[in-house]
Amino acid sequence: MKKRTLFLLGQLCLCLYFSGRGLAQGTPATTAPVAPQAVGKITGTVVDSLAGKPVEYTTVSLLRKGSTTSVDGTLTNAQGNFSFAGVPLGEYSVSFSFIGYETKVRHQIQVTAQRPEVALGTIRLSAATTRLKEVTVQGLRPTITQEADKMVVSVQGTALAAGRTAYDVLTRAPGVFIDQEGNIQLNGRSGVTVMLDGKLTYLSARDLRSLLEGMPAENLKNIEIITNPSARFDAEGASGILNINLKKNEVQGMNGSVYGGSTYNFKQVGFTLGSTFNYKSGPWNSFLNLDVAHRVGGREATFTRVFYGEEQTTYFDQVATGNFEVQGPPAVRLGTDYSLNDRHSVGFMTYFNTNKLHADFLTDTYLGNAPREYNQYIDANNYNANRFTNFTSNVHYLGKLDTAGTTLSADLDFVRITNRGDANFYNFYYDLTGGLPNRQDFLYTSTPNGYNIYSAKVDYTHPFSKKRKIEFGAKASKVASDNDSRFYFNNAEALVLDPARTNHFLYDEAILAAYINWSSKIGERYTLQAGLRAEETISKGESLTTQQVNERNYLGFFPSLFLQQKVSENYQVNYSYSRRLQRPNYGNLNPFIAYRDPYTYWQGNPGLRPQYTHAFGVTQTFKKEYSLVLNYQLIQDVMAEIPQLDVEKALTIYTIGNVDDGHNLSLTANVPVKIRKNWDSQNTMLVSYNRFTTQFNDAQATNAQVFYSLQSTQNILLPYKIKMEINASYRGPGAYGVYEVDSQWWLNIGFKKSFLEDKLDLSVNANDLFKGQRIKVATVGRNINEFDQYFRARSIGINLRYNFSRGAKIDPKRQSSLDELNRT
Repeated sequence: MKKRTLFLLGQLCLCLYFSGRGLAQGTPATTAPVAPQAVGKITGTVVDSLAGKPVEYTTVSLLRKGSTTSVDGTLTNAQGNFSFAGVPLGEYSVSFSFIGYETKVRHQIQVTAQRPEVALGTIRLSAATTRLKEVTVQGLRPTITQEADKMVVSVQGTALAAGRTAYDVLTRAPGVFIDQEGNIQLNGRSGVTVMLDGKLTYLSARDLRSLLEGMPAENLKNIEIITNPSARFDAEGASGILNINLKKNEVQGMNGSVYGGSTYNFKQVGFTLGSTFNYKSGPWNSFLNLDVAHRVGGREATFTRVFYGEEQTTYFDQVATGNFEVQGPPAVRLGTDYSLNDRHSVGFMTYFNTNKLHADFLTDTYLGNAPREYNQYIDANNYNANRFTNFTSNVHYLGKLDTAGTTLSADLDFVRITNRGDANFYNFYYDLTGGLPNRQDFLYTSTPNGYNIYSAKVDYTHPFSKKRKIEFGAKASKVASDNDSRFYFNNAEALVLDPARTNHFLYDEAILAAYINWSSKIGERYTLQAGLRAEETISKGESLTTQQVNERNYLGFFPSLFLQQKVSENYQVNYSYSRRLQRPNYGNLNPFIAYRDPYTYWQGNPGLRPQYTHAFGVTQTFKKEYSLVLNYQLIQDVMAEIPQLDVEKALTIYTIGNVDDGHNLSLTANVPVKIRKNWDSQNTMLVSYNRFTTQFNDAQATNAQVFYSLQSTQNILLPYKIKMEINASYRGPGAYGVYEVDSQWWLNIGFKKSFLEDKLDLSVNANDLFKGQRIKVATVGRNINEFDQYFRARSIGINLRYNFSRGAKIDPKRQSSLDELNRT
């Protein structure tokens, strides 16, 4: 539509210009007959000198010899063609001009009786080479724009992006919280879907973090925070979508960056190395990302439980230490797009990552019938290794069917994930009363599993005008998984299979979806968007070990409605409603047992049901910067971790179950403040009320809490162009499922300096300076189950990044379009 408007405006200007020339010359009242004048024709085609593509809407002016005044003018069409008809005989010059190109003039064009039609052939325009003066970025923080169905955090051109990674920027987005494992919460709620350029990433939380840590923030255009997604998006995702939009690579030739860094968490040292390459030539636009990393982490934890039995009470006190290291060959992400012509393009993207995990979990456990009076001690040492492989591929087509903005796109995806794991458990039992002999129990597990995911989708958009458009599309996906968990006694010379804790589980799932979405401007002040999505899920879970089969077939409808009201230039209000669902993680449906110690293990739940969410929102935006967001969510069949306590055996079995229902009412305020010219501040405040009710340990339990959090990021430009960032956060006590979560806080600080004409960036950072990011959790109810864990968030790091073409951009247009992988 934009191109059509430009063309009409150009034609209108040309008509007015030449009409004005005729009026200025005057029109006689009477004219004498004259003999017909011989005329000719001039034609040609304008293209880009490098890409060879037509340059549409080039201004072409016809000038008489020796004159700078146009006698005629026109614009090139979509094929770059132009034509002057009815040209009187004579000698002319033709001028070609377009924004971003050098003006070009062809002289000595003779239109004669012998040669009335002159074909100029191909005229090649060269890109303008005028060097712009250096512009100093004054805005240290990103700008925030509230649209009808999303909040857009603009990153491009801000100091926040300079020298940082995409992960750094995402962690500082309003209302976003990411833990050490890469799990994301939005406005205090989990169940967030992450996309790149509107395409799902197919990655686990930890692998997604690795990908974003290896991506320069300079490649980001903006982050869309979509708390109530429209019908165009998959219905999956309880709390919303974070869509990271990347810049398009518009730099001819090769550009990119190389980087390296190291972190120290006061226990372990990790490092990362990587590079990004982008290449654009003619119709090809390609990218390659490489990431080599040795990632480390761990935790120190205490677990306290009190089991109140009918005859006696058992006290359980445990101290635990965990460590992990993950390292592998380079993770490779590459792709290319090929423009068939101005309106049609095809492309592919592939991602391959394989790594080896080595981890241990060492516990000291004391049991007794009175506080601090123990009669048994267990020394349990767990060691496990796992080989993880992820192969993701996508093929894409995009067609622009007309100049009005009608588009058709299609995606085909295939994902293959495998895990090959094994673990050894060494348990040593000591009787502290002296009445029983000490003993030991050794166990071994082998847990190979894998997933194949297939998906196909098509989307169509048709605008009826600048104010109205319709979208519709369809998607089909299939998941097939094979999980063979084998548990062995390892106390003799040969392994002995334990059939009670062994399980071979197969799971197949198909999802068929279709949607329609309509948006329209109503008058000058209102914009309406309404849509409906339907998704049918057909699944079958089968345990070959127990012969248990669970089959499901359910159809869901997911409406969405958005109304944007523009009260004034500085004040607007958005109203929204959407229905969402969250399907169970595939692993959570597998009834296998994950062993941690003799008194603690985790077990899957094949009867787990999906949860549904009704989300209502009202967003007020002031001066296009300040926002106040009121949200209410009614969550049915909440999926949450539930510890089942066997009081007589002092045993705790963790599983994912359905809490009866949940309510969440929240108020979020985003307040940017410019304290001084060189000091910007971005502040987010969240206040929410969460309430859950469920049947827990044979009793009705209610868990309710007013939760509040504060997040403030200070960006300060110091002397010598040193950028300093201070990030402070506080999260008050909260409620989730059957857990009461204690408060936590942290303070991060970082410095960044650029060298070599801003090509080399040096960053130094320190995170969680005072170890306040500690996770303390307790269950509701009479029996006590508390744990206090610290995941080594305190760390210091140094990073170097060299950009061998400043301002390099990346255009991985095609990311995967599946939500299914996020549930593996």
